[in-house]
Amino acid sequence: MDTQRKHVPPQAASDVMTRYPTCCTPGTSLDRVAQLMVLQDCGEIPIVEDEVSRVPIAVVTDRDIVCRVLARGKNPLEYTAESCMSQPIVTVPEEMFVDDVLATMEKHQIRRVPVVNAGGQCVGVISQADIAWRAPKKEVAELVREVSRDTDSSSR
Repeated sequence: MDTQRKHVPPQAASDVMTRYPTCCTPGTSLDRVAQLMVLQDCGEIPIVEDEVSRVPIAVVTDRDIVCRVLARGKNPLEYTAESCMSQPIVTVPEEMFVDDVLATMEKHQIRRVPVVNAGGQCVGVISQADIAWRAPKKEVAELVREVSRDTDSSSR
């Protein structure tokens, strides 16, 4: 008798997402955004219209701060999230199948994607690590390969 449990990947984005992500508004100072990344041990903060609606309008990644501010000799203490946020934002609905989430991340070459509920509110984030812990190795390898493809577009 086989006593090992088979790995069955979750079916929906809500099954793999990190719930209740910390969000900021466009006016949040960049040093605060960076502090939140450290506190939350994450590399992306969703930027929302306002803290009540939690409707995502952009994201700020650790790479955005480095490439768009620090590497250009700018002082991050003088800037807000709006100055380096990535737009347009790509989101996925919480009921989307994980295979479709993977396809979306690959298509847009993003390492993380905010998850929204039916009201458009940010309710989670899915990262490559979230997928890596739950998906078959082949799917993880494909995601990493596609997201890492060389392009001419700005970093995200």
